[in-house]
Amino acid sequence: MRNLLVAQSGGPTAAINATLAGVFQGAIGSDKVDHIYGAVNGIQGVLEERFVDLRELLSNTQDQELLSQTPAAALGSCRVKLKDPAKDPSDYEKIISVFRKHEIHYFIYIGGNDSMDTVDKLSAYVRAHGIEDIQVVGAPKTIDNDLMGTDHCPGFGSAAKYIATTFSELERDCHVYNVKAVTIVEVMGRNAGWLTAASALSRLNGGEGPALIYLCETAFDTEQFLKDVQEQLKVRDSVLVAVSEGVKDAQGRYLSEQTQSGAVDNFGHSYIAGAAGILEQLVRDRIGCKVRSIELNLMQRSAAHIASATDIRESQMLGRKACQCALDGKSGRMASIRRISDEPYRIELTDVPVSDSANAEKTVPREWINPKGNDVMPELIAYLKPLIQGESQVIYQNGIPCHIRLY
Repeated sequence: MRNLLVAQSGGPTAAINATLAGVFQGAIGSDKVDHIYGAVNGIQGVLEERFVDLRELLSNTQDQELLSQTPAAALGSCRVKLKDPAKDPSDYEKIISVFRKHEIHYFIYIGGNDSMDTVDKLSAYVRAHGIEDIQVVGAPKTIDNDLMGTDHCPGFGSAAKYIATTFSELERDCHVYNVKAVTIVEVMGRNAGWLTAASALSRLNGGEGPALIYLCETAFDTEQFLKDVQEQLKVRDSVLVAVSEGVKDAQGRYLSEQTQSGAVDNFGHSYIAGAAGILEQLVRDRIGCKVRSIELNLMQRSAAHIASATDIRESQMLGRKACQCALDGKSGRMASIRRISDEPYRIELTDVPVSDSANAEKTVPREWINPKGNDVMPELIAYLKPLIQGESQVIYQNGIPCHIRLY
């Protein structure tokens, strides 16, 4: 028996299950794979041997189509950091024993930066111990679009489409009343402002979009922010602002840390949120006009009903690519996208060493942000625009989209 195991990790997206569907399609079409298992709750599920049989659960093409339009991680997720193998190899010894028990020869992990760290460590352990019959491969995922080694990440295009649409609709709503008002919208993004930049796409069809856009790549000055807002209030009644949740001051301190506890997750990342609320209070106290803050929160990553067809298609393709890498013995690699051109939009699928992506972050180039740090440049729009193209054919029942459950 030569079985394949796939798992998902980190924050879910509207496209992560399309990647899972791609892995499944690649595996089911190969004579190198017998059973296709899914681990429930990522690497934690591997350690605890909580597997489901995907051949049974995805027995027909309609189930696979439903999987591709289902938001969140259908196999569940986790945020578990494996121990340093040099100090404590117990996690890795356990994983290999589980693989041997279930005759797992191919393991594909779908996730972001921290998940690729798991792939990197596990593949290095396998290589260091001369285990040649187990292949460990990564498939990229993250709405933050901050993975190195790939032009863009599955899940980002759909989140960007949701954000562009939401800002387009908010901008119309904000102009209803003839009173001075400020609306501050907080967008996900710890250290990379790709998602916040996507708010500028709301201008594509002639709308004004946000008047001010603040990414986390530039130092955020609250006094300059107030000046920017006041300048905009001179020329318009309604000022719509997009701000990354991870904006920081010149000392690198998150604006949201003013109200946070300082707690961190398993990978040492600070819990951040609340930047818009802080700015709302600042505008209320210092400017005194009508002001509200909005935190888009989980909707950015779960709005599968408005997923980008380009994103879903590429996510499936990357799943199949990751599967092929595993079948070809390319352990320690990550499936990847290389962009050939913006117009016409053309890409090619490739693979890169997963070590290039593990614990690294790709941020928005400074030259794609305007000199004042409060808007984006045309080059960034050209990069973003192809990723939100196309509308997925969503299957509805009883007036709402249908989803699938795998466990």
